Amino acid sequence: MSTMDTTGDGLGQRATARVVLISAAAALGGFLFGFDTAVINGAVDAVRGGFALDAAQIGFAVSCALLGSAVGAWYAGMLANRFGRVRTMQVAAVLLVASALGSGLVTAVWDLILWRLVGGIGVGVASVIAPTYIAEVSPAHIRGRLGSMQQLAIVLGIFAALLSDAWLAGVAGGAAQPLWFGLAAWRWMFLVATLPALVYGTLVLGVPESPRHLVAKGRIDEAREVLRKVLNMHSETALDNKLRDIEDSLRAEHKPRLRDLCGKTAGLLPVVWIGILLSVFQQFVGINVIFYYSSTLWHSVGFSEADSFTITVVTSIVNVLVTLVAIALVDKIGRKPLLVIGSAGMAITLAMMAWCFSQATGSGATLSLPGATGMVALVAANAYVVFFGVSWGPVVWVLLGEMFPNRIRATALAVAAAAQWLANFAITSTFPALAELGLSFAYGLYAGFALLSLLFVLAGVRETKGIELEDMRA
Repeated sequence: MSTMDTTGDGLGQRATARVVLISAAAALGGFLFGFDTAVINGAVDAVRGGFALDAAQIGFAVSCALLGSAVGAWYAGMLANRFGRVRTMQVAAVLLVASALGSGLVTAVWDLILWRLVGGIGVGVASVIAPTYIAEVSPAHIRGRLGSMQQLAIVLGIFAALLSDAWLAGVAGGAAQPLWFGLAAWRWMFLVATLPALVYGTLVLGVPESPRHLVAKGRIDEAREVLRKVLNMHSETALDNKLRDIEDSLRAEHKPRLRDLCGKTAGLLPVVWIGILLSVFQQFVGINVIFYYSSTLWHSVGFSEADSFTITVVTSIVNVLVTLVAIALVDKIGRKPLLVIGSAGMAITLAMMAWCFSQATGSGATLSLPGATGMVALVAANAYVVFFGVSWGPVVWVLLGEMFPNRIRATALAVAAAAQWLANFAITSTFPALAELGLSFAYGLYAGFALLSLLFVLAGVRETKGIELEDMRA
């Protein structure tokens, strides 16, 4: 088995700090991922009213970015294999800047959909490249924690988006009210995303290319230099051994292609199916309903617009805190145990939410929860976020970044991420219609998927804690 342990020569702390900084720069793509997908939360009601949209139309306007994300994720692996991980991250940054500006200055709903699609492509690219890159530059003993930085960045992005939404709406007196330069507050919610996108694009200019990509391109001397600088591997013997391990794991007769994901018989490799199902279940438990529609949801059950924004921000803070807990645990107790705990907890809390909304009276804007049921639903919703945030949120990204063999990693992760975005689109676009049928039905459906995810983890997911990337098998 190969090793990357640099802690024994007195240089480990400096190597670890360097890897953390590099990984943090790459993970900023996750921040934009979270910000771009959640910023619509505060704008939903204003956009729907301003453009006179029905449930199906607003559902598509919210979720259309996810279709772009699926496209971006699908092609990200091919771009990364051809042009490198760093150059592909730069492409994502450019797309996200363009989307933020375009979305804030739209004149019609189809204009908004177009720019949301552009931003979605950028998010999809970033969602694939960040975990791939982080896994490829990280030592095995801290790879889980560094891989979790992707999810931490995502939830920080969600928090920043919801906080800025709440602040802008508060300053303007409502999301639909005019703010600076006569532009409505909801437009500024999109425009502020240009700042983190520009920061991301600037930071990734300074990170080194993945040593595994460099080896795949035959740039051995450059790969050696990256390993030496990033991990302080000064022993020529250790460098030679590491480069040999990488070459052995990458050795193939042809360049990475989609057909590499297939086994000797018809169909995808089992590890690819596991990655796809992890991605699908992460979305089918309904987490993004909380982050895309929560302001509208709490407003609909009797909370004021200001209180609805506050609840949404508090929920995102909870999500950030439990992600920090997950980072502390993922390399200690492992990936699989966290997924089991999360699935069981989500099934219970979603079932509680389904029960609470079964007690609701009225419908649509007149929907209300009797007595203390509203508070029970609020507690259950936050407990659900806790169980997701400590498990399926960060752990799926860690697994997707590390579970595939080197030769197919970027391509397989692209397929799995594309499946994730399509699943996200299916859940997000159908929620408004499901909510009109009944929130109890919607949350009961998500509870059922949470239970299925538990069975899937117990039967199909293997532990990857502490295993070197070169030792991953299909």
